[in-house]
Amino acid sequence: MEGGSVLLEVGLVILLLSLVARLAGQLGISAMPLYMLAGLAFGEGGLIPVATATEFLEIGAEIGVVLLLLMLGVEYRADELVAGLRRTAPLAAIDVTMNVGIGIAAGFALDLDWIGALALGGVTYASSSGIVAKAIDELGWLANRETPWLLSLLVAEDLVMAALLPLLAVVLAGSVGVGIIGQLGLALGATALVLAGALRFGERISRWLYTEHTEAMLLGALGLGLLVAGAAERIQVSAAVGAFLVGIAISGPAQELSRNLLRPLRDLFAALFFTFFSLTIDPRDIPAVLGPALLLAAVTAASKYWPVSWGLARVGVGPRGRRRGGLLMMPRGEFSIVVAELGVASGAHARLGPLAATYVLALALVSPIAVRFAAPRTWRPRLIPLP
Repeated sequence: MEGGSVLLEVGLVILLLSLVARLAGQLGISAMPLYMLAGLAFGEGGLIPVATATEFLEIGAEIGVVLLLLMLGVEYRADELVAGLRRTAPLAAIDVTMNVGIGIAAGFALDLDWIGALALGGVTYASSSGIVAKAIDELGWLANRETPWLLSLLVAEDLVMAALLPLLAVVLAGSVGVGIIGQLGLALGATALVLAGALRFGERISRWLYTEHTEAMLLGALGLGLLVAGAAERIQVSAAVGAFLVGIAISGPAQELSRNLLRPLRDLFAALFFTFFSLTIDPRDIPAVLGPALLLAAVTAASKYWPVSWGLARVGVGPRGRRRGGLLMMPRGEFSIVVAELGVASGAHARLGPLAATYVLALALVSPIAVRFAAPRTWRPRLIPLP
């Protein structure tokens, strides 16, 4: 492998992703679905196949998911986490029952085995925190009455996934009988231990981590996130969950500084993460799953919209706020891709790849457009000026 070829391909991919991000910004939508479309173009069967840079992109994708979940955790304080769980517990129970249940039922309907069906239940469950947070920020909805409640529900979903991902990692690894019970107990115990440590020792960790020397702060936060993520993966806990819990532990001045320093790195590697997922999918496999994926997207869009709207009505949010909240929570993203990757990596459920990619892509494209119709005055699409 020639180093020059790797640099040429990596440079080409990143440059094209820059144009994709610019287009998304002009249209006022999340860049995630466009990154996934770019990945289809770069992969096998695509328009510009990437040959020598795949290994680099794979490593970049692993770092990307760690940074995505680390930054998501940084957005929450431990006390907000506990309060949010109490506030949204009834709706969270309905949410997980409906959306995981629909995914599992769809898996069996598509002739997947029970492990594949469980993975598909994980794909259809959690809303995309990245897309939701980006939309709230870009639309100026942070002060809206429904926003704190929606963020609390996102936290609840993330914690459910913190329990579901170890389960998936264990069963997809092929453990059975007593072995699966032992490994699952270890995984959930480790998750609970890290979460308890984040709640109890978060301030101490943050004081130790914080420094006004920005270079040292950046390296410390990134290194701690990668270290815990790697350790979590070694004991069958998802690296994403480990990174998320580290983010929760960071608070105070360290929280704000970490958020500012890590954001550019997150944007770079997150783009590689979404691109690499689609890079592993042959576009020629999508037509075979297009119908089921679109039907599943329509059903789970409704199964997310109506419970969220109902929950917002219970806390006194008006019709427009309920509509905004329901539409905002429809897209799936980070965790769905992570779960699908677990299934694909197991080697036994390769159909999950194109199905999940098409499903996530459909919701990621439709939801931002639907949200714009909920706030038509804020939508001002702009054409990219020609050079």
